[in-house]
Amino acid sequence: MTKLKTLFLLLLSLGLAACGNDQSEEASETTPASSIMVAVANPLAAEAAMDILREGGTAIDAAIGALAVLGLVEPQSSGIGGGGFLLYYDAETGEISAYDGRETAPAAIRPEHFQNPDGTPRSFVDIVRGGASVGVPGNLAALDLVHQEHGALPWSELFEAGVEIAETGFAISPRLRWSMTRAPWTAQMPDTLAYFYDDAGNVLEEGTILQNPHYAETLRSIASEGASVFYEGAIASAIVEKVRGSEVNPGTLSLRDMADYQAVEREVICSPYRTYQICGMPPPTSGSLVIQMVLGLLEGFDLAALEPGSVEAVHLISEASRLAYADRDMFIADPDFVAVPVQGLVSDDYLGQRAAQINPIISMGVAEPGNPWPDDMEERSPDITPDVPGTNHMSIVDQYGNAVSFNSSVESVFGSHLIVGGFFLNNQLTDFSRELQRDGRPIANGAAPGKRPRSSMAPIIILNADGGLFAVMGSSGGSRIPTYVVQDIVALIDWDMTMQEAIDMPRHANRNGATDLEIGTTLAAIAPALEALGHNVRLTPFDSGTHSIRIVDGVMDGGADPRREGVVLSQ
Repeated sequence: MTKLKTLFLLLLSLGLAACGNDQSEEASETTPASSIMVAVANPLAAEAAMDILREGGTAIDAAIGALAVLGLVEPQSSGIGGGGFLLYYDAETGEISAYDGRETAPAAIRPEHFQNPDGTPRSFVDIVRGGASVGVPGNLAALDLVHQEHGALPWSELFEAGVEIAETGFAISPRLRWSMTRAPWTAQMPDTLAYFYDDAGNVLEEGTILQNPHYAETLRSIASEGASVFYEGAIASAIVEKVRGSEVNPGTLSLRDMADYQAVEREVICSPYRTYQICGMPPPTSGSLVIQMVLGLLEGFDLAALEPGSVEAVHLISEASRLAYADRDMFIADPDFVAVPVQGLVSDDYLGQRAAQINPIISMGVAEPGNPWPDDMEERSPDITPDVPGTNHMSIVDQYGNAVSFNSSVESVFGSHLIVGGFFLNNQLTDFSRELQRDGRPIANGAAPGKRPRSSMAPIIILNADGGLFAVMGSSGGSRIPTYVVQDIVALIDWDMTMQEAIDMPRHANRNGATDLEIGTTLAAIAPALEALGHNVRLTPFDSGTHSIRIVDGVMDGGADPRREGVVLSQ
């Protein structure tokens, strides 16, 4: 990377610190001539992806470069110390491939991993920090697998921007500064205290230039030696030492756990909505299935006739969400450990039966799970373990027409708060249920050796009626992720909005409980009417991070969530 380019990236970083979430008109402009587009959670990461595409790289090449930068400039959300799920659309074949890079539990984990000696669950705040919450990171293994099949540029060239920015430094953005002050343990954990605080014990200010030479060294090793150095080399040893030697909640992660990790290519799941095919990841993530269930439940309602953000529209989407989340909590977990009725949950017959419970004029309240496999019902109890919004999403379309939809996460803000080689380790094991059973029945999402905890991440690719690429979508936001993506899909398909218009709409969410409305928006005006229909309404801030791309008649139309710092870049 040239010195001029390095200076540009530093200035871009400083500009981000100065302007917050504002998107430049140039960055979000869409023209018929656009042949490449990226929608990424941070301008520096977006520019890194664009550089790779300009050099002839594919969408997966660009995604690798973007993630390397995101782990530096947005470490509160994702990075190489976390895991994720990725969809790849191959323009030549028209096929969509699904890649599972979710973290796995150590071999020494036990079902009672997050319980007190008396068998009661430990609180989330007690377990999130330290080594016991760290799963084997899967992002690099998944990206390596996809790159072997779909990459164009050498692996060694994809980390240059991350190395350069780590060495030169970047300006602490408003969101990173907010996360540094929001996370309750940054001043208590040695790693975050050393990284985010000055010698006087004050948290670094927005705009401060932050350098990370250790991260640059890590990326150089990965670039030159491949992903294997992360799982079997010096980096793996450092991860294990950090986890097992944690001053808070030491873990049991071993070198064997690291070496045994495998990313998995799974069979993509697709379901119809109107004239489109909605395609996503199968379990262990629940996000795509929830989205497809909600849309299937809404198929019989004429949403196009309703006003966006109206009482009627919010009510119907909320009621469908109740039913889908009830099934999510009961049935979805790692399919390598428990049977998951994937096809049953999205079958027309089952969704038709469930949709009959939706009353347009009264809320059903808390929905009960259904029975998607009536001939062989497994006796389970629902799991209401929360997953928190330490996640980001990127959507990329390259000049060849290929596309990537990639959800990545370290789970909580700054994950476990442990830093190795300049990057944060995840706390994804807290996504396992802390209860073993309820009402005498087991919970599907319990911890087990080598098991992947359930997720809500939901990368989505939508095909049009001709089988061509229509949209590349996804969001961050913890267990609310499916609700954000559903709203955007309805806005695109039923209300004919642009991608940015869809993302800009006020958010609402129902996870089979209260109906949450985004505070400070026009949705507040419909709260009394929703309450009259039986909804328990809450006005609350929303932290969605949607970054998506739509293609109509060959013209790309991207959107970045104004609630975060992402941008859309095109050429």
